[in-house]
Amino acid sequence: MRIHIFGASGSGVTTLGKALSEELNLEYFDSDDFFWLPTPIPFTERQNPKIRNSIVSDQLHTAENWIFGGSIIHWGENVFPEFDLIIFLYLPPEIRLERLRKREYERYGDEIITNPERTEKFQEFMDWAKDYDHNTGIANRTLKAHLEWLSEINTPLIELSGDYDLPQKIEIILNKIKQVT
Repeated sequence: MRIHIFGASGSGVTTLGKALSEELNLEYFDSDDFFWLPTPIPFTERQNPKIRNSIVSDQLHTAENWIFGGSIIHWGENVFPEFDLIIFLYLPPEIRLERLRKREYERYGDEIITNPERTEKFQEFMDWAKDYDHNTGIANRTLKAHLEWLSEINTPLIELSGDYDLPQKIEIILNKIKQVT
């Protein structure tokens, strides 16, 4: 089974992906591990797209079953094997943005308040994250772009819109997997 989970930043993709990985005993791959280079301050330096695509393609084409979390729109053609199931997560912006504020504070602490450079990066990130629902042009990864991508996919799909708890999400997904296998 090859499962792709995606949604806006803060929608719970990684949390769900890791929990589902444990439940199904499948390896979990996160798009951030391919998209970003490892740096002292995470998520600040992007991987070269050609290198990124080559690495992710090699890993996913050699593994039979896995879960891949994160948005892959605009990554290019023929990078990913066909998915057996796609899970799209959507949270209302007020919930998602509050989660992101909390996560960023846990990740960087007072740095996002006291360090002007970190404060600026934090605000840029939050503006980018807010654009997901508003599509003002700051981000190319928006709800509109995700829905357009989904409209072109012919793969079994689960859309989880709302603030489900993790066990509810797992139950819905396991029931769908029984239907598609």
